[in-house]
Amino acid sequence: MIFLLSFTNSVTSQFVSLYKYPILRKLHYPQFSTMSTNFFKTHAFAGNPIKQKTPKPSDPFSPTSALKTLKTLLLAQTQEPHSPNFKILPFRKGRPLAGSVKESTDPNWHLGWLSFGDCKAFLEKSEINLSEDSLVYLGSDDSEGDGVYVVYWAIDVTEAGSGLVKELGGKQFCFVELRTLMVATDWENASAMGQLAIAGHARSLLEWHTVSRFCGFCGGKNILTDAGRRKQCSNELCKKKIYPRVDPVVIMLVIDKENDRVLLSRQSRFVPRMWSCLAGFMEPGESLEEAVRRETWEETGIEVGQVVYHSSQPWPVGPSSMPCQLMVGFFAYAKSLDINVDKEELEDAKWHSREDVKKAITIAEYKKAQRSAAGKVDQMCKGVERGQNLSSDFNVESGELAPMFIPGPFAIAHHLISSWVNGVEAQVKQLASSFSNL
Repeated sequence: MIFLLSFTNSVTSQFVSLYKYPILRKLHYPQFSTMSTNFFKTHAFAGNPIKQKTPKPSDPFSPTSALKTLKTLLLAQTQEPHSPNFKILPFRKGRPLAGSVKESTDPNWHLGWLSFGDCKAFLEKSEINLSEDSLVYLGSDDSEGDGVYVVYWAIDVTEAGSGLVKELGGKQFCFVELRTLMVATDWENASAMGQLAIAGHARSLLEWHTVSRFCGFCGGKNILTDAGRRKQCSNELCKKKIYPRVDPVVIMLVIDKENDRVLLSRQSRFVPRMWSCLAGFMEPGESLEEAVRRETWEETGIEVGQVVYHSSQPWPVGPSSMPCQLMVGFFAYAKSLDINVDKEELEDAKWHSREDVKKAITIAEYKKAQRSAAGKVDQMCKGVERGQNLSSDFNVESGELAPMFIPGPFAIAHHLISSWVNGVEAQVKQLASSFSNL
């Protein structure tokens, strides 16, 4: 029996439901009650609040029904629909439109949703016509509580040029890099995390549309179907259906035999002093566990034995040629210790003690970095963009630079490493081992 338990996605309900198994009642792990509450929270870019279930085709807010309403609006030149209501999120060069408000003394960003009428008017001023082929369906909800469903769309307005940027800037909106929004998001704010997940999903779909314009079978032009959630070859002799791609990446925290050191690495693109987990893309014909062992061996020369699943995270902030990565996180237990770094892949890799890693997590001011990034977004939306050195935010209270730090809570690497530091890793391994005997 293969068992994969994701603690970061509805972990409590999963664990309780599994208690129906006699073996779990016998094992009874009281230490699970001492886990950090942060461990149970959804990863950044996961937990999309408008994509939790697929509506039926007959529902007025389904992709099919929403597209039909959209066509009517475009042809009849009518006003806003009462139900469902349309909200559109523009993207420019992969950057979502965002605004900023101040809650108490801290700035907080929000997505720059436009009404159907406003979006249409803005585009017409840029001499671009709003069409059904330019909008991509994202999802729907009735969270406003007035009985009116809201249908959400995304649109790429890159071709609109700088005039649209100035027009929206007058409304204190700006197009912001998704990575910047990721760092600026308060991970303790469920609403902000939900907006980040929506923006990540939208960017993935739009980037996929950009890189899948032509059929890979016959070379014919692809056309949008299912309100932009699918594509189909326009060649009548082909008509192949194309679905959004997902690029799986394994990310692993390699742990030594004594369970008191972990293998962390640096890449040349990292900001100074940052260390993280090993990671690599899966290859055709291999399992996730095989990918973990292969990538670890290729990059560091370390041989890995047992591999234990931790959780997964959508990662839409990778290269545009790979618009939707899925990070699949593991604990990997080393069978050897001697490191042989592949310098073409990594700048360096070293074993780090639990004490040093715990210190790195403790002194890194992640909250300060989040607030600093949120302040940057606020300044950008006000038309004052300023430079920022992200690594300078990770220092100690005395103002000195921290000797090392790991990625912030927006990254699955952070949760893999902090789980190990806090002893949760051993509990996950013990539970996984118990289920392997079922």
